[in-house]
Amino acid sequence: MPRRRSALKRLRVDKKRRLHNLKIKQQLKKTIKKFRALLSAKNSGEAKALLSKVYSLLDKAAKKNIIPANTASRKKSRLAKSLLKNYTT
Repeated sequence: MPRRRSALKRLRVDKKRRLHNLKIKQQLKKTIKKFRALLSAKNSGEAKALLSKVYSLLDKAAKKNIIPANTASRKKSRLAKSLLKNYTT
């Protein structure tokens, strides 16, 4: 346990930020899960509408350095690819 005041404050701030980042990650995962469920249910129309929300959440998370930018890009690419694959079949 830190003793200095500045270290104690750092501990508090880090805990707060960690919880905030965790909340954003959970929301992102939940939305991606919903998107994949729509794809598996062959509901491409709703999935296409949800894809823009997923893109937005990924971009915001990458902008705030919650996830790496390349990870966001890779996920966006793979989700778009899966939507396209679902459209053609």
